[in-house]
Amino acid sequence: MPTAVVTGSNSGIGHAFARILVREGYEVHALDMVVGERMERLGCQTHQCDLSSESSIQAFAKKVEGKQLDLVLNIAGIMAPHEQDTLESTTYSTLLRTFSTNTFGPLLLTQALLPSLLLSPHPRIGLMSSRVGSIADNSTGGSYAYRASKAALNSVGKSMAVDLKDKGVVVVLMHPGFVKTALDTSGKTQGMKEAVEPAEAAEKLWRICMGKGIEESGKFWHREGMELDW
Repeated sequence: MPTAVVTGSNSGIGHAFARILVREGYEVHALDMVVGERMERLGCQTHQCDLSSESSIQAFAKKVEGKQLDLVLNIAGIMAPHEQDTLESTTYSTLLRTFSTNTFGPLLLTQALLPSLLLSPHPRIGLMSSRVGSIADNSTGGSYAYRASKAALNSVGKSMAVDLKDKGVVVVLMHPGFVKTALDTSGKTQGMKEAVEPAEAAEKLWRICMGKGIEESGKFWHREGMELDW
């Protein structure tokens, strides 16, 4: 039975991914800062883990130390309300909080789990980025902390792909598109025609994540299958 770790499992795309992994026969370790009822109903192993805390990450890593991990899905992310993340309003606190979860957390969690990943014959890492992290695609500005955290995550993922290619680790960077989740505190996505439910986004990204080989490692993919610019 393959084994997977997925963050952000209490809600949204992370929860949908955890459900897919259970369905696909994985032994699933579902992580979130809060272990709620929905997460407990997944029927897998659940863990409280705060990705903004290095000690919390290390505590979880000890629980799976020496165990083969085949897949690590870094899905959890946060976004400050729009009015708190403009050129005029963003603060050090907002920047630090956003980077801690969206960039530092995935890097440090993957680092902590790397020895277990390298025990797998087919190790794979998924990173939930966002198209707003594409510098080439930025035509609207704003969202300083969120944009920058995802651009930095793209850089982290690319470096991982380069460093781990000789070890056979596939790294996939994913863009979910507009999704109806609590991450959008403005509620704008609810009325968007192109916005989908978390389950649909996760199903499409699952096929992308598992369909890429080592020669495509470190690339950035839209949920509909197109490669995105940096």
